[in-house]
Amino acid sequence: MRLRTILALGLLAGMTGAASAQTSNAAAKRPMTFADLQAMKRVSDPQVSPSGKWVLFSVTDVSLEKNTRTNHLWVVPIAGGKEVQLTSGDGETNGRFSPDGKSVMYSSTQGGSGQIWIAHWDDAAGTLAAGRQVTNLETEADGAIWAPDSEHFLFASNVYPECESQAAGSQRFTEEAQCNEEKDAAAAKNPVKALIFDHLLYRHWNSYQGAKHSHIFYASTAGGAPEDLTPASVVGDHEAPTFSLGGPLGYAISPDGKEVAYVVNLEKVPAASTNNDVYVLKVGAAPATAKKVSTSPGSDDGPLYSPDGKYLAWRSQARNGFESDKFRLMVMDRSSGAIKDLMPKFDNWVDEFVWTPDSKTVYFASGAAGEEPIYKTEVEGASSGNTAEVIKSAEYGSLQISPNGKDLVLSVMKINVPSALVSIKTQDPKLATLLCDANRALLDQLQLAPLEPFWFTGAADTKVEGFILRPPNFDSAKKYPLKFLMHGGPQTAWGDAWSYRWNPELFAANGYVVVMINRRGSTGYGQKFVDEVSGDWGGKAFVDLMKGLDYAEQKYPFIDKGRECALGASYGGFMANWVLTHTDRFKCIVTHDGMYNPQSAYGTTEEMWFNEWEFRPTAPDGMVEQTKPAQPWDYFDKTNDQDPFRKWSPMLHIKAAHTPTLVIHNQRDYRLDVSEGFQMFTALQRLGVPSRMLYFPDEGHWVLKPQNSELWNETVNDWCDRWLGMNKYAAAGPEKNPAVVTGKR
Repeated sequence: MRLRTILALGLLAGMTGAASAQTSNAAAKRPMTFADLQAMKRVSDPQVSPSGKWVLFSVTDVSLEKNTRTNHLWVVPIAGGKEVQLTSGDGETNGRFSPDGKSVMYSSTQGGSGQIWIAHWDDAAGTLAAGRQVTNLETEADGAIWAPDSEHFLFASNVYPECESQAAGSQRFTEEAQCNEEKDAAAAKNPVKALIFDHLLYRHWNSYQGAKHSHIFYASTAGGAPEDLTPASVVGDHEAPTFSLGGPLGYAISPDGKEVAYVVNLEKVPAASTNNDVYVLKVGAAPATAKKVSTSPGSDDGPLYSPDGKYLAWRSQARNGFESDKFRLMVMDRSSGAIKDLMPKFDNWVDEFVWTPDSKTVYFASGAAGEEPIYKTEVEGASSGNTAEVIKSAEYGSLQISPNGKDLVLSVMKINVPSALVSIKTQDPKLATLLCDANRALLDQLQLAPLEPFWFTGAADTKVEGFILRPPNFDSAKKYPLKFLMHGGPQTAWGDAWSYRWNPELFAANGYVVVMINRRGSTGYGQKFVDEVSGDWGGKAFVDLMKGLDYAEQKYPFIDKGRECALGASYGGFMANWVLTHTDRFKCIVTHDGMYNPQSAYGTTEEMWFNEWEFRPTAPDGMVEQTKPAQPWDYFDKTNDQDPFRKWSPMLHIKAAHTPTLVIHNQRDYRLDVSEGFQMFTALQRLGVPSRMLYFPDEGHWVLKPQNSELWNETVNDWCDRWLGMNKYAAAGPEKNPAVVTGKR
């Protein structure tokens, strides 16, 4: 065990090493390739056993050859030791120990559809027996969590709301199951695939809503009829829990097993509202008796009971319609119903949190200046609401705590280290044990640089943070071309974190310096900094980016200012379009899923609240107007400068575009419809701007299929190489950009 602990400390310490340092055996290492990226095991979702002896976790394996991603369950001793694969079927996810420590529940497609399975767990040996299927729904089942008695559980399933039965007991479930099965069979048989819409949010992210909606069920491991806790008679035509992309689970059960909390948005037009609310329902009571306990007009999500049952906590946003408002941590005393903001002075987001076993302390993760540290705060007493930083200098997440409260188990990553699992001692966080570092053998072959932060003065004399990454075999005496990466959101942030999509190490691997700027709107610098992008999309954020690049060019003389390419996706794609139409300083542009025409994007998106908030006009103090959603038709009698949809429209400036541009867009992207990419590409072609379009008919907002991702990577790098004269184009030199060569504009 001592060796594993030393290794863990070495790993964590190595993550914070000097950015410019080169390892002594750098020559023996090689640059990372796309195949390396896909070969890495993706570790996630740690769960501590009730005995405190084991950590269950997920590992996703990617096969580039088969074009697949497959997940299995693994286990490792919490004290450190050998990791062991427990399952090997078609794909097993969401592994959860039963409270009595005798079983593991998980999701699997082994029976041909997604269902919940249970297997006996041998806690002494750390082994898992063959599983048995415990749900058999035509509408499938996922997201199971245990009730405290280890005999019941909650799960979610997509059902036809109109199949709700008025019968009682098992007959109710039988009728509903039969109805759902008949409707699915009829839909599959019908050659007509048309859909009829009566409301917005008819499609979301990468799929059409259709007639089914998510409901929450309560079931027994012994079989029998699951009970729909959120039938249509209670939630209407709404989703329960409300969809949350990468957010916390939308339901929980109290420690005594007598109450369920869940999240639902019952607004008349949920597409235009972020007002998710937390409801509580007594187990066994009529679903219609559910009671709303949250009070914020903004989003409330992630309910979690304290282990002693005294409190129910959740994340909360104050402003409706603003999906990037500050996520506060609210705590409700269940006996009195009193709700308080636990940390009113904390100015960054609560991304996830966990209770200590004694219910006195909450640990939480929060983005801060390009990292994701772990903090803690007391719930009661004189120090309640005061925050203390527990561990930093990396990005941490997936928080779990051992039953005795002595070990915090979490994932950790850096820009040059993919996600690994560690446990730290709560009484001395410097004592860390590496639990799973599944990619170490491969990482030891690769030359991956650490991230260097720098600070500069951005728009309005505000301090802004940027980052630089050096290429493999870096030589400070040489000049290097640059890839300028612009993040999306707009309310997200670059950080010291690994990525399997836009991976900075891979962008640098073929001989480039990479620069990234956390411009206005980036998280981790206080909510005011976040707010300052709304209503100002091409304003201070653009100035921050250009000033950040100016600073990097001045500070790092090895950057070749004549060979730079700007790349961005989502809001970063919008910014790539804005950069294209507002400066000729770059030799090439890559715009992925970017907004080109905000007026048309308003009518083709799905989460209306986003555009209706982000394109509101700004008040004299620079903050977005709070009272009325932005809708394009309200501005047709205004000038361009008075209409946010036109003021921040790259389309209206497209005649100023000269830089060679690669446009990437995907057919199933319903956040930013593919028509935005088509419009952009059409304009560039008609204007004679060197341009190319990469179109994926089978991808959504991201490119996720391994072979599609491979083509994306090859196409993007080839575009940069071509216009910057790199790699196979080095002998011929860079393509010429007429606008730059002639000094046009």
